[in-house]
Parts: sequence; structure tokens; C-alpha cells
Amino acid sequence: MHVLVFDSGVGGLSILEELQRVSPQRQYSYLFDNLYFPYGELEDQQLITRVVQLLSKAVNQFKPDLVVIACNSASTLSLPSLRETLSIPVVGVVPAIKSAANESLTRHFGVLATPGTVERTYTEQLIADFANDCRVELLGSTLLVQLAEQKLAGETIALSDIEQALAPWLLLEDLDCVVLGCTHFPLLKEELQQVLGNNVCLVDSGAAIANRVDSLLLDSEAQASGQKKAEAYAYCTMHPANSTLLKQLQSYQLSSLQLFS
Repeated sequence: MHVLVFDSGVGGLSILEELQRVSPQRQYSYLFDNLYFPYGELEDQQLITRVVQLLSKAVNQFKPDLVVIACNSASTLSLPSLRETLSIPVVGVVPAIKSAANESLTRHFGVLATPGTVERTYTEQLIADFANDCRVELLGSTLLVQLAEQKLAGETIALSDIEQALAPWLLLEDLDCVVLGCTHFPLLKEELQQVLGNNVCLVDSGAAIANRVDSLLLDSEAQASGQKKAEAYAYCTMHPANSTLLKQLQSYQLSSLQLFS
């Protein structure tokens, strides 16, 4: 079975890594739309149109059995249109607010995402549905998205930049969970933990997405225990300027990077 993982940048690699861990026998393709990065700054209709057009072409070309939208901004906006357009299952990523509400002992947690995600009605509805007895802090950051891209490109990340992004939360005493509401942010998990402290639990959607994909595909494939990891390929919409990124992609078992246009 073939799974296509899609994001605007390298953040979706955190989802791909979890998918490969849970089901290494599947074939994976990773498509990132770096020509339009970052998605969190696009107008809503512009984002929907771009994602639907690009993925319609990608599905026609790659013939995957399932698509994972490994981007919170794209998921919260484009999933209805994608499911109407594509004839295969589409799995989206949304902030793990339900998980954080279950984890938080103080009933006070944060949602760290892109500015677009924290402002959307979808996020407000998740809080109302699953965390209405909690005090929920919302913080949107484009800087952290950029830092995650830079880290994967081999650049050193200064903790002072992380502190700058998290400054509104650093004086909060009883915040005990933080939702990583952008797939880029698990790439900065070590740095975020250092700044927030070990008493703060970082929650992301990777495991839940991998389990969801597994449940959708298990009925239509024969599982072979101990099978070797299948090859995976990466595609981008603009040639990356940083050659170090190519080496980093290989660490996610991606054997090549090709231009998709």
C-alpha cells in the first residue's frame, strides 16, 4: 500500500517518521509545497485552491491508496474540498487538544500553532468540545515554523529565539501541557522542552495519525511481520537552496528528492 504525505514544508516529516515507525512495510511519498511555504500566511481560499489542485495532480500521478495532510493549516481548511474531489481516503492533522485535556492535571494547557490555526473557528470548536473545563492558552508563531525549517537544513538554533517565541507563556506557573499544533514543532521538541521545562508535557498528533492510517489500510492489505522498510521518495515544488536539506531528508528514509510541478 502506498501513502502520500503532504505538507507545505518539512514539518510533515514528523508525521512521516511516525507512520514509518508503525508500518515500515508500506511505500511512502512525501510532497512538500515549498513554493507556497508557509501555508499559515495564505488567505483561506488561496490555500484551499492550491491544496486541492496540487493534490489532485499528485494523486493522479503517484496513485497512492491514502493521503495524509500533515499540516494543521491545510487540514482545518481544505479537508472537506479534498474529500469531495479525491476518491481515496484523506486523513488530516488537527491540534491534539483532546489528548492535552486528558493529560493536564492542572486543567491549564497551551496550544502552540501557526497564527492562522489559533485564530480559526475549528480550533475554538475543538476546545469547546474537548476542553471546556480547562483554561487554554493560544499562541501563534511563524518564527517557530521558520526555525524548524532552519534546523532541518542544518543550521544551529539559538534557545534565545525559542524563548522569544514562547515569551508570553514563560511566567505562567501552572501550565502543564503544550499542544504542538503545527507539524513543524515536533522537530523542535528538544529545544521547546528545554525552554518550557521538564514539568511541561508536549503533546502532538503523530501517533494518533499513524494509528488512524493503520486502521484504514489494514483491511485492504496483508501484513508481513519483519518485512523490510519500503523505499520512500520526496517531491518538492521548488528546488531547495540548501544542500544540507538533502542529507537530512535521507535520515527520514527518503531515497531521492524530485521536482513536482
